[in-house]
Amino acid sequence: MNDPDIAIPTRAPAVVAVDDTILPFAVKTLDLRGRIVRLGAAVDTILTSHDYPAPVAKLLGEAIVLTVMLGSALKFDGRFILQTQSDGPVRMLVVDFTAPGKVRGCARFDAARVAAAIAANAADPGKLLGRGHLAMTIDQGPEMSRYQGLVPLEGGDLEDAAHQYFLRSEQIPTRVRLAVAEEFRPGKGERRHWRAGGILLQFLPNSIERARQADLDPGDAPAGTALHVIVEDEAWVEGRSLIATVEDIELIDPALSSERLAYRLFHEHGVRVFRAAPVEAHCSCTRDGVEAMLKSFSQTDRDDMVENGKITVTCEFCSSTYVFAPADIAADSAPP
Repeated sequence: MNDPDIAIPTRAPAVVAVDDTILPFAVKTLDLRGRIVRLGAAVDTILTSHDYPAPVAKLLGEAIVLTVMLGSALKFDGRFILQTQSDGPVRMLVVDFTAPGKVRGCARFDAARVAAAIAANAADPGKLLGRGHLAMTIDQGPEMSRYQGLVPLEGGDLEDAAHQYFLRSEQIPTRVRLAVAEEFRPGKGERRHWRAGGILLQFLPNSIERARQADLDPGDAPAGTALHVIVEDEAWVEGRSLIATVEDIELIDPALSSERLAYRLFHEHGVRVFRAAPVEAHCSCTRDGVEAMLKSFSQTDRDDMVENGKITVTCEFCSSTYVFAPADIAADSAPP
């Protein structure tokens, strides 16, 4: 995986790259489809709204890219929620994507354990996550049932978890690459800016049999059982070999556009790109919403929230702070 402190080289781009976009593409000759996500201001806004240690910010950045890649596949106005719960120093990641292009995210972590991992040079994503599970939830609204897929976290990173999710839940041969780093811009101030990117590639042939040959699994056969020999599909072998060549810098370099990256990878087979969709950092919290939430509590609970004569609520996603006088949210202040 990438180093979160990598310095991205600055040079005049041949094509101006557009950040905060989702670019779908297809390679018809190989039955491949995919998406390239490039995040600049969107991921920087989310990560810098918190004072996360760099490895935690990087891990959350990867979760944001993965959520945007998966959530942007929704064909309806709904939400895609990615959430981890594990026993590692980073106990929880939550990323919420609202179609067609709004994302927010946050992390919960044990500061002492993260600091110890950094000191021991053991702050890679797999060790920070530890063991637990990754949940992916599709929410189509209050009138529809939610769909949720679970995959275990077993010491691997989010790329590993995504591959397992598609293999077990969707049964679609899939490969994912994620990259997150800080960009230092000489002459533009001391603060570094977070950048992130990712590419998702899927094998979607017309024949179900070809898809099954793409990612072979021995299943529940007892050890030593002679398995039928099936030649893996050459198109998918070619596709996943190409995506394996993608370097982190290619996914986050502001001088390399998503279109050029797609062409660089697949031009020999003919690649078609579609209209890019925008994505932005956006939190749904509002003062009215927080006030309504507070009024839903009992008067006793509200009294327990008062500190120094006021009630203060901070949004865990965007760090916005809302301050209320107790009288403003008293039961009798609610509208009839």
